[in-house]
Amino acid sequence: MAPTVDHSILLISILLLIGVLTAKFSTRLGVPSLVFFIIVGMVVGHYIYFHNALLTQGFGILALIVTLFDGGVKTNWKDVKRVSVPSVLLATLGVLITTVLIGIIAKYILGVTWLEGFLFGAIVSSTDAAAVFSVLGIQNIRQKLNSTLEAESGSNDPMAIFLTVSIIELIQHPNSPVLSLILSFFWQMGIGLLLGLLLGKVSVWIINYINLDSSGLYSVLTLSLAVLTYGISTSIEASGLLAVYIMAVVVGNADLTYRHAVIRFNEGFAWMMKILMFMLLGLLVFPKQLVDIIWEGILLSLLLMFIARPLGVFFSMMFAKYSVKEKLFISWAGLKGAVPIVLATYPIIAGLENSTLIFNVVFFVVLISALFQGATVAPLAKFLNLSQGEKETVPHSLELISIGRTNNEMIELKLIKHSDISGMTLEQLQLPEYILVTAVIRDDKLLTPRGNTQIFGGDTLYILVAKKKREKVKAFFQRNTGRSTNGTDSLTN
Repeated sequence: MAPTVDHSILLISILLLIGVLTAKFSTRLGVPSLVFFIIVGMVVGHYIYFHNALLTQGFGILALIVTLFDGGVKTNWKDVKRVSVPSVLLATLGVLITTVLIGIIAKYILGVTWLEGFLFGAIVSSTDAAAVFSVLGIQNIRQKLNSTLEAESGSNDPMAIFLTVSIIELIQHPNSPVLSLILSFFWQMGIGLLLGLLLGKVSVWIINYINLDSSGLYSVLTLSLAVLTYGISTSIEASGLLAVYIMAVVVGNADLTYRHAVIRFNEGFAWMMKILMFMLLGLLVFPKQLVDIIWEGILLSLLLMFIARPLGVFFSMMFAKYSVKEKLFISWAGLKGAVPIVLATYPIIAGLENSTLIFNVVFFVVLISALFQGATVAPLAKFLNLSQGEKETVPHSLELISIGRTNNEMIELKLIKHSDISGMTLEQLQLPEYILVTAVIRDDKLLTPRGNTQIFGGDTLYILVAKKKREKVKAFFQRNTGRSTNGTDSLTN
């Protein structure tokens, strides 16, 4: 009996439920959830035949867009700016070095041609944003290392994609001019960066100045702008994923209307896409074929983790101000994930002779990397004294609600420790009528504000304010000029 639409919907719902439960389980074990998602996909694949590489690639790219956007909007530009140079070197030179080293090794271990060896190296050269964000999100690693790894994983996919596509082009057309490929690289990266910056600014303007009926629509609008950024970039042969990540960083560091609603929606949607993507990738794998390349897969995995990746990191960061311990940690925390498996579908679609072999070995390498490295990132950080103990979590949350078509919105502000207004009461601030402090969070407690309520540095305030006054209100509450002030002087104009 052929499966019906209802049966398919039931199956998808069950897979999502299993994905949510396994994500919780993986967090306790310190293992990237993608490992469990892939295993679930492989188990389901034992009963359902699926071998549509083109569909998997398309869905995988869409999932990567959502994942990169989710990671980008949560990236603090002030932290990333300090590590931008080493991150870019890791995302370009580091990827190239890893490609060459593991390509030479793969040529002899797999018995393929030189170009096929380098193709394998290019596919497994990049770290995966979804895996890195997932692992680092629950760890309290030094901020410099955390920002470096997130920036690298968010920006090295374009380099890996470029190398993969270029090598396939050389395999299919050996006489292709190398100069045109080099020029193509600078075009893709340069235009992708510029489009990301431009469309990020445009997206912020659209989000803040459009007047929608519901706060939920702002989340859909924001995600649509991310997909549009990818589409516009790829239509002129620029790097779509790089453009999306840069656009997301610009959007995430701007002052947005309904910011919390947008971030929460994207986070949930990104999880759903990751669950389905990894399970779909797992469906493409036939466990029996993995048995045939088990030793090759283990050997290549070990050489990638202990030789190729570390050499790529140490050489590309030769002049960076990082200690040996920090470089070792960056080398080990370069997890593999969905990107290599998605890239492994490119040779299959291109019809290359050893495409199935390459896909199976890539899958094996990713599984070992995520399982072995992912589970040991936290212990290694503690061993190298790079961990800062338990990660602080925000103990309070106030969900922003839609205020319809009014020009008001709720904003969240955290007072700096040495604020000019620290110790003053709300009554003393003489706030205008268009400002309403609705809640004060202090020492994990929610205080109901009254006129005689004092506010102190470190307090978190939730303020209902007119949209056009948002920047002025933030500047007033967050400034530190070293002199006393009152609300009337700054806010009534």
